[in-house]
Amino acid sequence: HQADLDPGKRASGAEEVMVVKTEKCAFSEFPIYPGHGTKYVRRDGQPLIFGTSKAKSLYLQRLKPTKLTWTQGWRRLNKKGLSEAAVKKRSRKTTKITRAIVGFSLDDIKRVRTQKPHERSAAREAALREVKERNKKDKAAKAARKSGGGGNKEKVAQNTKGFNKGARGGNKR
Repeated sequence: HQADLDPGKRASGAEEVMVVKTEKCAFSEFPIYPGHGTKYVRRDGQPLIFGTSKAKSLYLQRLKPTKLTWTQGWRRLNKKGLSEAAVKKRSRKTTKITRAIVGFSLDDIKRVRTQKPHERSAAREAALREVKERNKKDKAAKAARKSGGGGNKEKVAQNTKGFNKGARGGNKR
């Protein structure tokens, strides 16, 4: 058997491991060994290698490999056959950070958070009362202005006949 081996390998007693170059099927992603499969060249010049005529036929029918349960694409998508060695990644818990808002400092936010519900509702009612009072004052001021200086103007009769004729662009017919 010494004559069969390479001249450089004769001295070592280790066994040789033969490496076979395999391709992957463009559809099913199964390994294709030398002498098997067919090569298909798309119109854009991209060569595709199919392991079986079934894979080629399904590709030409434009079926998606992820929809067929026997393909590697489907298995990957549905998490089948994953080794137990691949441990799930642990996700860190996100911590909430309170930041100051424009016009509202961090201390104000903390004070509002620590308030009891009845204190909060009392503050809200007081703010509503203040807004209502302000609106009443504004209405009273408006009414005083209207009644005081608004009686002098006379109404002028407007001629509205044919006012918007040009906007339509001509006769009705």
